[in-house]
Formats: sequence, structure tokens, C-alpha cells
Amino acid sequence: MATAKKQGSESELEASKLAAREALDKLLEAKEHFRHAAEIAGLEMKGDALDQLVKGKDKADDLTRSAVDYAKTNPVQALAIAFVGGYVLSKLFSRN
Repeated sequence: MATAKKQGSESELEASKLAAREALDKLLEAKEHFRHAAEIAGLEMKGDALDQLVKGKDKADDLTRSAVDYAKTNPVQALAIAFVGGYVLSKLFSRN
């Protein structure tokens, strides 16, 4: 009777070990799939970010060209706008 009980608990222990190994294998496989999916998503996000950066740079270049063209065609107004803008900024950032 004692040996039958011992064999039963040993078989339960082996079954538990086997189940734990299978669960670990599944977790490791899921971890690998998750890592791979995260890499793919990261690459897609990186590509989107680079596209937005290029669009932003192009927009900044266009605005710079427009401002330079405006300053060349209307130098007095451009000087007045720069003076007023500088005055406003100095008042905003002054400590008084």
C-alpha cells in the first residue's frame, strides 16, 4: 500500500514537472513572438517618424524661403516686424 501511494505521488510529481516544462516552453515561444512583433512595430514607427521629420524639414525650409522673400520685397516692414517682435519678447522675458 505504501509503495502504491509512493508511486502515485511520484507519477503526479513527474506529471507536474512535465506540465511546468510545457508551460515554460510556451512562455518562451510567446516571448519570442512578442519580441519579433515589437521589433517590426518599432521599425514601422521609426519609418513613420523619419517621414514626418523630412516633411517637417521641408515645411521649415519653405517657411524660411517665404520669410526671406518677404524681407527682400518689403525690407522696411520686415525691419518693423522684427523690432516689434524683439520688443515684445524682451518684455515677456524681462525680470521687471
